[in-house]
Formats: sequence, structure tokens, C-alpha cells
Amino acid sequence: MKARAFSYFRAGTIDEALAAHADAGDDARFIAGGQSLVPALALRLQAPRILIDINHIDELRSVRREGEWLRLGALTRHCEMLTEPLVAEFAPLLRAAAPFVAHPAIRNRGTLGGSVALADPASEFPAMVLALDAEIEIAGPSGRRCVKASDFFIDLFETALAPGELLVAIRVPLFRSNQRIAFDELARRRGDYALVGCGMIATLDRDRIADISIALFSVGNVPTRARSVEAVLVGSSLDAGRIAAAQAALSADLAPADSDDVPAAMRVHLARVLLGRLLGRLGEVR
Repeated sequence: MKARAFSYFRAGTIDEALAAHADAGDDARFIAGGQSLVPALALRLQAPRILIDINHIDELRSVRREGEWLRLGALTRHCEMLTEPLVAEFAPLLRAAAPFVAHPAIRNRGTLGGSVALADPASEFPAMVLALDAEIEIAGPSGRRCVKASDFFIDLFETALAPGELLVAIRVPLFRSNQRIAFDELARRRGDYALVGCGMIATLDRDRIADISIALFSVGNVPTRARSVEAVLVGSSLDAGRIAAAQAALSADLAPADSDDVPAAMRVHLARVLLGRLLGRLGEVR
């Protein structure tokens, strides 16, 4: 199939992009990397009257430190998550997830903002943004606002973005010297969507966990925080007994649906295996 005919507008500023969208009403889409939108256009799952190209908006590009936050512009490419020194230093969990995102050709074009805005529950970056307790910076006709990641992901491919709003940046708390991260996923082949994936960031107080945030993906309609597991781990050391207790608590956080290729029970089992593996890695790092 081919996409239906559409108009094209190249925006030079955020205000231009928002104005173009407002003029078109709901019959417009923003396009950046296009790694999800273009296939949807080709299959006519989406058929907007106008595409608004935001690739040339400089404000959406920068990665910079702002006080106690790392601000990543929405147009930060997936491949830049692997090469940008500020990401490696201040957001290593995003750096750890980046190699698992699809394939190099997609990473070269796909954007962080596009991935988070799409909110695919099987994608790495939305879940890691949730684990990092990040803030989503949004621009719209009524001005700018920030939304906590925990409030941003609402349901399957549904976010707090209102019609006509544009995701501008993701703000991540700076990684600290007493923190540790772990990330991994299980997939049939490298580059496939994960059967289950998990990332975590822990704050250590000597040999005990002072705080921990764990997010999983491919386990439901939205990225999922494992809050029951976190409660089991806080204040404890990561010995074998505590890790087993955390694995047992995971079922309280997950309710995946059955699918033709992966039964729900199998997905929960894989999530427990992966959780134990990652907690074991954290326990080895001192």
C-alpha cells in the first residue's frame, strides 16, 4: 500500500509547528525520525492531511545539564544515546538501553522524543524514562508544562499529550556516585521486540539499598513500575534470600495479557528470571 496524499510543512520553530497543527486541527501529525509514523502512513493506519516536519527546530536538539537535571531534546537520536558523553555520565541507564533498540538503521533516525511520545509498551526508552522518574516537557497552544513520567503513560499508545501538543524534551535527574544501574531484555533475536525487558537504578548506602526504581516493558499496556518489588528491597542488602523475595513479589506488579505466541504465565516467569539476574548484578557491584 501507499500513503494517501498529504501536504508537507517544514517548521523552523516550536511556535511555527504548533501554529501549523492548530490550523489543521486534528488532521495533522508531527514527524521527526518517522520510524513508526512512516509505516503507519504506508499502511494507511494514519492518514493526516498535513505532516509537520520538526527536524529543523534547533531547540529540540540539544543535550545539556540544567542544575540537577540532564535535559535531552526530543530530537536526540537513538544513536546519540550511545555516543553523547553527557548521557554516559549523567543518564547511564539510557545509555545501557540504547544498544537494544531495534537495529542501527533505525537508531540512526529514530528519536528519543518520538519513542516516548509513541509510548509503545514494548519499547526500551519509555520504560527507562519511567524508571528514572523523569519529567516530560511539553509545549502546546496554552503554553508549556512538565509532566512526571509516572503520569505520562496512560494506556496502550495513550499519553498525557493533548491534541496539538508537542513533546519538547525529557528531563532526567543526574546520576550520582552512590547509584548503580542494570538493564537487560529477553528476545528471540537481537533487535526483535523484547519478550520482557527490565531496567533499574538503585541508590546504595554501603551494602544496603536506600532507594530503588525498577521498570519493566513488554509486560502490559504501558511501561510498568515494579513498586511491590521495590518495597521488598528498600533497606535490605541484596543476598539470595532477598532477591528470591523480590522475585516472588513481582506477580503483584504484573498482569500481562495472554497472546498467541507468549502466554501470560510465561511472560511473568521470564520477568522473574530477568529480575533475579539484574538484582544479582547490582549485588556484585560495590
